[in-house]
Amino acid sequence: MTLGFFVEGGHAAAGWTSYPPLAANAEYSGVSTGQEIWLVSIALAGLSSILGATNYITTVTQLRAPGMTWFRMPLSIWALFITSILLLLAIPILSGAAIMLLFDQTIGTHFFDVAEGGQPLLWQHLFWYFGHPEVYILILPGMGIVSDIIANGSRKPVFGYHSMVYAIMGIGFLGWIVWGHHMFQSGMNPTLGMSFMISTMLIAVPSAIKVFNWMGTMWGGNIRFHVPMMHACAFVAMFVIGGLSGVFMASTPVDIYIHDTYFIVAHIHYVLFGGSLFAIFAGITYWYPKMFGRLMNPTIGKVHFWLTFLFYNMTFWPMHNLGVAGHMRRIYDPTQYDFLAPLAPINRFITISAILLLFTQLLFAVNFIMSWFNGKKASNNPWDANGLEWSVPSPPAHGNFPEVPTVYHGPYEYSSPLVEEDFLPQNRKL
Repeated sequence: MTLGFFVEGGHAAAGWTSYPPLAANAEYSGVSTGQEIWLVSIALAGLSSILGATNYITTVTQLRAPGMTWFRMPLSIWALFITSILLLLAIPILSGAAIMLLFDQTIGTHFFDVAEGGQPLLWQHLFWYFGHPEVYILILPGMGIVSDIIANGSRKPVFGYHSMVYAIMGIGFLGWIVWGHHMFQSGMNPTLGMSFMISTMLIAVPSAIKVFNWMGTMWGGNIRFHVPMMHACAFVAMFVIGGLSGVFMASTPVDIYIHDTYFIVAHIHYVLFGGSLFAIFAGITYWYPKMFGRLMNPTIGKVHFWLTFLFYNMTFWPMHNLGVAGHMRRIYDPTQYDFLAPLAPINRFITISAILLLFTQLLFAVNFIMSWFNGKKASNNPWDANGLEWSVPSPPAHGNFPEVPTVYHGPYEYSSPLVEEDFLPQNRKL
């Protein structure tokens, strides 16, 4: 994939979606070696994802500890399990489509070349049939990580554990029947468009259940705003903002207006990339002591969080305004269009904010590396958590557990809210 930057035709010369006929025939676009290498890399990356997903599914189904029943599993593991199923079913669709497009370019097939009887729209259906489950492949692990961290930071079990599991399953199922909302502009039958519109609105329900349960977990809790908890709360806030903008795009008439504008860019960054970013920061900070036996510097961590939160919103919030004003995607200089010229100052503000957001991440990198060598030594359970991983030394010895643990209680099976004494080492139950 990296090699594609340095060969004839450039890297993915037809764009990241590689829509035919532009991507299907070098005669139209000049795409050649770069596009072919990109498609080969997509197929190879797909193969590795399929193998990885198979590994996760096998591990979760066959290698749980004694007593670790399905509804005793941490929500982070549930999320990884459902994500792996989505990967196993979605990736072959993209890989197959990439191979078909590669054949169009190399051996003279015409799957997508309309001049030879092919169907360019077929690529869009195959691409987005993978593309929308991919959205949940990216966000579900973050949701699981955040669920466990919010429970720890609130000193309470997750509110509505079973409903959280069913919501994860519901998101996984509904993600397969909404791909057409990416194609409202393609001229599809209005009846078909309406079915995609309704199913897209329905997928907000399990997402809303998760948000409600996260808030219910924090409600009345003895909240500790350690750095992982701060990132987890930011995840929830960014996800809600992105979800609310997504409701507008689910409506076909509205989406036709804002399609391919900066409103879409704002939405996807809030609901997906922003969510994933804060969840990744939360997860790395939370499990860092278990991985390396040291704590990341909390002062640097908090400075990094607040600057990231500030510059992130300064970068992507104004994009909503640009999109409503009709600012198209991939236009770096709005002054070339008379009706966009007044928006140039907002564009410059976004650019400066994005640069500051980038440099802020150096704080996280420095904190990560310095803490590895000079961080405060971590105890076995620095967060007073009650998952199995916190019952072994930090970092764990070879094989993780000196002997296979037997689980008698799940972390969410308590009938009443936990109190501080429940988390003391002598009272903590596996």
